[in-house]
Amino acid sequence: MPKVLLVDDEDKFRISLARRLNMRGYETIDLDNGEDAVRVIRKEAEIDVVILDRKMPRTSGEQTLREIKGFRPELQVIMLTGHASMESAMETGRLDAYAYIEKPCDLDRLLEVIENARAEKAQVMARHEIPVVEKGSVKKWLIGSHNSRPGVIILGLLLFTLITLMPVPQRMLTILSSPKTGALTDPHLGYAGYRSMADGENVAAYYSRVYKLGVTTIDTDGQKTTRLFTPERAAQKAKVVLGILVIAALFWATGAVPVGITALLVGVIMYFLGVLRPDDIAKAYAKDAVIFIFGVLAMSAAISKTGLDRRIGLLLLGPAKNLPLLLFLFLPLMGIACSFISEHALIAFIMPLLIVVYVSSVRAAGIRQDKALAVMFILSLCFAANCGGPGSPAAGGRNAVMLGILADYGMAPTFGQWVKYGLPFVPVMALVIGAYFFLMFRRKLLVKKLNVSFLVRQAADKIGPMNRKEYITAVILVLLILLWITSSDKYGMGGPVILSIVLLNIFRILRWRDIAGIPWDVVALYASACALGKGLAVSGAALYLADSFVNILPEFFRSGEGLAMAVSVFTGLTTNFMSDGATVSAIGPITIPMATISGTHPWMIGFATAFASSFAHMLIIGTPNNAIAYAMAKDPITGEQLVTLGDFLKHGAVILFLSFAVLWLWGFFGYWSYLGF
Repeated sequence: MPKVLLVDDEDKFRISLARRLNMRGYETIDLDNGEDAVRVIRKEAEIDVVILDRKMPRTSGEQTLREIKGFRPELQVIMLTGHASMESAMETGRLDAYAYIEKPCDLDRLLEVIENARAEKAQVMARHEIPVVEKGSVKKWLIGSHNSRPGVIILGLLLFTLITLMPVPQRMLTILSSPKTGALTDPHLGYAGYRSMADGENVAAYYSRVYKLGVTTIDTDGQKTTRLFTPERAAQKAKVVLGILVIAALFWATGAVPVGITALLVGVIMYFLGVLRPDDIAKAYAKDAVIFIFGVLAMSAAISKTGLDRRIGLLLLGPAKNLPLLLFLFLPLMGIACSFISEHALIAFIMPLLIVVYVSSVRAAGIRQDKALAVMFILSLCFAANCGGPGSPAAGGRNAVMLGILADYGMAPTFGQWVKYGLPFVPVMALVIGAYFFLMFRRKLLVKKLNVSFLVRQAADKIGPMNRKEYITAVILVLLILLWITSSDKYGMGGPVILSIVLLNIFRILRWRDIAGIPWDVVALYASACALGKGLAVSGAALYLADSFVNILPEFFRSGEGLAMAVSVFTGLTTNFMSDGATVSAIGPITIPMATISGTHPWMIGFATAFASSFAHMLIIGTPNNAIAYAMAKDPITGEQLVTLGDFLKHGAVILFLSFAVLWLWGFFGYWSYLGF
């Protein structure tokens, strides 16, 4: 039974209205003052709607509304008063009252407003990240709802405990205890710090020495002695990191707790279980890639604020006059562009415009939302950008890492050679992505007529010609791209974008309020992914995973195309949980020696590793593209999240499988066999 709290100091009116609501099937609580109303609201969690008088003694309706929203922001409040004024209506609207109705009010009209308020409550709760808790059974409680899934939380804690308490695998001990000899047979050749290790030093000693994790004691003479980790002690830390990987992936994939809370949990466990020192954890959270994501989100806010995104959209989305052209012409062009220009930046610039197109389309169709259209727009764009990675060495840091590994073996390809083997994959994969979304969603779309090009041009025409702020923003944007292209090896990707933000603020285009309003939970999420990747790399856990995978391969998968297929699968799966650069850094040094030993050309295995590191489609931690797209995928009017983590997981898994299929059939057994090595 719906529960309504009725607050009015006029006894006759309040009692009469409560009785009439009861007759219509509502449970009511009626009070005559705002103080009691606040107390009841703090205690009664099941109140659906509040009907609040504006003019009451002691505490006014506006004051009561302010306190209600402070304690329960999701609670819908209907202001009902016989003392209406424009000022009071504006004040209650500013304080987020659902409706403002004058007394006397027709009961049917009031009931309609109450039901509309109840219907919108779920959206308001989602906007404020308040979980919907269903009561009635243990099963419902365990399943929970988005951002509150007790069953998944319990499962995650159990898995973490089992992983950390299980016996140390013998192979892990071998990897952590073997001394460095410099030979290709070293079991820890792919360790992140292998090149910096001293001759004869093992991973356990290097890990504790470099990151100062050994136990320091002071003897009777006052001399300090540091005991480095034993392989057994280092293995415990590696198991902790593996446990963190499992629990974080589970929580992110299921939405068991808010994204940002899981991001903080990663650091909390690393702090309290001593994976790294606090300073090193903080450094891992504040990597250049994290600053880059923060900066791109802020930069995107400025581009959208000035309207420059609409001009960019005219250039990129001009040919998309219908759905097939969007999926089968724009996506391949997008993928190819992302092979040479930062895909993260292109995602950040195009996403706001796609949201404008989405909102315009659903409003023109007379509907509130079209979930299928939003998912198709956002995920097809994101996945096409991801698959632009193999196109050239300029497509990302992962490719630079692989070039460095191949250079160590005297086998690095030139820029043109890389493009020859990588670029033909990109448009074909983009067409496959377009075909998947066309076949999957064309019958589910509520919006039947879609002309993206027209809507983009219409959006641009609405704001008129470019003004001074747009020109300044455009100049700063060009400067930013030039710095990324020419100086990213010196200043990183984060430095130039921070400079751009400062310049935009100096020219009064981007305010601090705009920067503070970016989705910080996504920034925290990617920061925690960087910290987790650091922990996996330095503890030896990533090396143990890669080594375990390689050792279980059947004979067919230990050379030639079979080895390339196996490497691509492991890399593609791993890159969904670690950053692409960290994945290539951990796997590449293991697989390239395997290619040499088995008689396979190192380019084949190197390209397979680097290309598959672009297939981070399932989780938003795998690449900045996913994180940026997810952060911007919100309805600008309602604030509703248009694409969920579950959407990424479900459709990303299919695109991951298709990516492998295209890479193998079109790449390994297709045009690569004609190009040769």
